[in-house]
Amino acid sequence: MAPDEKSNGLDNFAFAVDGAEHFCEIPEGKALSGENDRDKLAYCVTDVPPWYLCIILGIQHYLTAFGGILSIPLILSQSLCLQHDAVTQSHLISTIFFVSGLCTLLQVIFGIRLPILQGGTFTLLAPCLALLSMPEWECPAWTQNATLVNTSSPVYIQVWQSRIQVLQGSIMVGSLFQIVVGFSGLIGLFMRFIGPLTIAPTISLIGLSLYDSAGMNAGNHWGIAAMTTCMIVLFSQYLRHIPVPFPTYSKTKKFHTSKIYIFQILPVLLGITLSWLICYILTITNALPSDPSQYGYLARTDIKGDVIGRAPWFTFPYPGQWGLPTVSLAGVFGILAGVISSMIESVGDYHTCARLSGAPPPPKHAINRGIGMEGLGCLLAGAWGTGNGTTSFSENVGVLGITKVGSRSVIVASGFLMVLMGLFGKIAAIFTTIPTPIIGGMFLVMFGVIAAAGVSNLQYADMNSSRNIFIFGFSMFSGLVIPNWVLKNPTIINTGVNEIDQVLQVLLTTSMFVGGFFGFFLDNTIPGTKRERGIIAWNKAHEDDSDVTVESDEVYGLPFNLSARLFSAPWVRYIPFCPYQPDHSPSDGTPESSDSLDDPKEAAKNSTDITASVRL
Repeated sequence: MAPDEKSNGLDNFAFAVDGAEHFCEIPEGKALSGENDRDKLAYCVTDVPPWYLCIILGIQHYLTAFGGILSIPLILSQSLCLQHDAVTQSHLISTIFFVSGLCTLLQVIFGIRLPILQGGTFTLLAPCLALLSMPEWECPAWTQNATLVNTSSPVYIQVWQSRIQVLQGSIMVGSLFQIVVGFSGLIGLFMRFIGPLTIAPTISLIGLSLYDSAGMNAGNHWGIAAMTTCMIVLFSQYLRHIPVPFPTYSKTKKFHTSKIYIFQILPVLLGITLSWLICYILTITNALPSDPSQYGYLARTDIKGDVIGRAPWFTFPYPGQWGLPTVSLAGVFGILAGVISSMIESVGDYHTCARLSGAPPPPKHAINRGIGMEGLGCLLAGAWGTGNGTTSFSENVGVLGITKVGSRSVIVASGFLMVLMGLFGKIAAIFTTIPTPIIGGMFLVMFGVIAAAGVSNLQYADMNSSRNIFIFGFSMFSGLVIPNWVLKNPTIINTGVNEIDQVLQVLLTTSMFVGGFFGFFLDNTIPGTKRERGIIAWNKAHEDDSDVTVESDEVYGLPFNLSARLFSAPWVRYIPFCPYQPDHSPSDGTPESSDSLDDPKEAAKNSTDITASVRL
């Protein structure tokens, strides 16, 4: 069946290859409407597209995640006293891309086994910044002056390495909690008590708490920042349904033009690139001031021009490259708050990814394995020294709905590409030359959408209820007021025990923890029905079982035929992350029960919810 030319996605990338035989099968007796024809996948999760298509779509997934992954080391570099050390910034960028690719391969092959990409997470960024804002980790005044910074000085190296070492140790210890929760199956117990009124303030406050970073970067040249923001908004909102013809080649049609929705796929990358080009033109024409003391100087592209020449062609990130990690008790508790938020978000991403890739809803053992593997990814990220952890990328889940290619082979290709990206030091060095006003303009969009995506979870709760309005309002306001007051009065917390003071300092300055704690406590103590709290609608949206096209064992079973070998062992049923199916009855091609089905109508119904997270 030929795809509809009006489908909202890449209408020929996948469909021009090998024809209709790669379309996912629909159970017999299920009539398809025109709308469902457009939703039909070209490649399901277990299909293997041609190698060149895997590379093309793998590059697309990599570019989609590019903005989110790149922004994390750029934000951390200021708190790590690295704002004037572009070479070390490039090493951080190489490391986070390398680890993101490695964790993606582990997740797709051994974890949840869905086409879901792994990358840095903003849920761990907030507690990391809170830890580095403590008086003992504030950057010395001389590191803020570029003329006083000698990047090869042992004193300066000790300043920034000591800070990233404490982040490494805290992330590694905190990730052990996620590993235990995942592989032990305790994530199901946690989800019983966590609903929309807990998740909404937690996620929203991640974006709202980063307003200072966005304003500080954008304030270096508000004109350039506003231009970047307008371009991203133009591409992602106004031009997203406008296709652009590109020359393509296929065996059947030879050379021809194919319409690609490039603005919908890469709005952030296009906005940054065009703004970057304009800044370069303004720099070579001296339209921007060349005096560092004048406003607008930081919009120039030649400020860090020597970093490309000084960066090595090849670099190989390795564990402990910044020195021996140290552990801060306060940092560990802060990381735990971020890890819990990351786990909740990932469970929702798993179900969304399964719907869009033509897979059945993920069973418990697959979710347990996925969460445990994300914990292992955070452990590796801490060991390598990214200054962050890893989590599932929601925006890449949305790309599956655009390309109509749900094959996990594409994500494997993307993982290899990110690993290769981390090995080329020159490439990472190029990205450190992006002017800070462009970064600020990107943050204005990105952080705003994160805050709105958190609020979107309230659609499951009854917001006509005064109970729910009070819980959400109080949680949000407390998450803004308390951290702001503690930051302005850092010496007010004095219990007599220094370790306890540090723990309270980090937790109370982490907005997402304060708001999430009040939301969790009030939602579980104030009387209210499950329907009023949104628990019923939340569970239905994230655990609804409907029609599928691929059997669960084939998708979520362990690789290398390990599942078939383990099925015969009765003790496997007691391992929460291993698949167990004692009775294999012959299949006649029809699903055995509604529990293994995925309804395309439900996917269409929830497309609005998916889009909200995709915009991140």
